[in-house]
Amino acid sequence: MSEQLPRITHRAEQPYAAIRGVVTMRTFGEIADRMGEVFGWLGARGVEPAGAPFFRYNRIGAEDVLEVEAGVPVEAPVAGEGDVLAGVLPAGRYVEITHTGHPDDLLAITEDLLAWAADRGLAWDVEDSPEGELWGCRLEVFLTDPTVEPDMAKWETALAFRLAD
Repeated sequence: MSEQLPRITHRAEQPYAAIRGVVTMRTFGEIADRMGEVFGWLGARGVEPAGAPFFRYNRIGAEDVLEVEAGVPVEAPVAGEGDVLAGVLPAGRYVEITHTGHPDDLLAITEDLLAWAADRGLAWDVEDSPEGELWGCRLEVFLTDPTVEPDMAKWETALAFRLAD
């Protein structure tokens, strides 16, 4: 397991296509397993991915209830259809870190990233609501293609959390 140090970056707007779901940590596979549907939907329309697939955490609620999108970036906006929605990741300042290792390690990496930002007085693009934390943009980006590298201990995942303006 290895990580780089967190860094503050600027990300441009990024159109994407995704499927959204409400899951728990125990049922996360219900949304994770739908990533292939997004790739299939794009492929059927001749739309090439413009980057690595990601999970976008829109809401982190009580009792581990999560609203998550399984998304794929695209060059230009697309019109959603059926379960596939179109969106745009917002431009702005993000705190990012890249983790090499098993995805099970990401919870601890996330906790460390949140603490790193708190120690520096950085404020996230997040609102508290009765349903939980509503994030402007909180991403896990999958930099490793599992069909090329099956060893999960070698997978690279970037975390990118948007800072408040």
